[in-house]
Amino acid sequence: MTNEQIRVLVVEDHHVVRQGLVALLSVEDGLEVVAQAADGVEAIAQFRRHQPAVTLIDLRLPRLSGVEVIERVRMETPGARFIVLTTYDGDEDIYRALQAGARAYLLKGMTSEELISTIRAVHAGKQHIPPAVAQRLAERVGMEELTQREQDVLEQIVRGKSNKEIAAELEISEATVKTHINSLLSKLGVSDRTQAATAAIQRGIVPLESLRKNRDQGT
Repeated sequence: MTNEQIRVLVVEDHHVVRQGLVALLSVEDGLEVVAQAADGVEAIAQFRRHQPAVTLIDLRLPRLSGVEVIERVRMETPGARFIVLTTYDGDEDIYRALQAGARAYLLKGMTSEELISTIRAVHAGKQHIPPAVAQRLAERVGMEELTQREQDVLEQIVRGKSNKEIAAELEISEATVKTHINSLLSKLGVSDRTQAATAAIQRGIVPLESLRKNRDQGT
């Protein structure tokens, strides 16, 4: 029977949530929680040590994000199977996680039955994308990608920086900043900076942590 156990790694930075998941999975027949981690760096170390069959992982983690963990682990172990379990349903969050190689994307409002059935499905080599998540992903597919520089400019817009400040921060001219802004507005389908910042947050293009850091610094 031991050989038939699905070995699971749980990666979640909130202690109460992590312990709840561990408790839930530990009493389920056929599942075994072999390790847990509270941040991205620890997640990679625990994966290497225990080689779980399935990893449950949050997107927003200290030190390394969930997407970064998935990318790095799958470079070493291409067959690694990840299930993203998060509160974030922005289309960019979903897109990046699945592009990195996640096999399923669940929101934390799911039932315990859906979580367990998804673990079994992913272990069996299947994917699981709930209808609501699939709809958000469909909205994302086909949209033009932002260039890295456009992404950098958008992050500065979210921080409330002026064109002059963005130019100084990125060491480019104000004219170049304006060019990037016009391009990213078009790609995002919005008409001004405020709408661009709102879209960036709602879609997960720029994490909320960017705003929190800005406020904490008092800038």
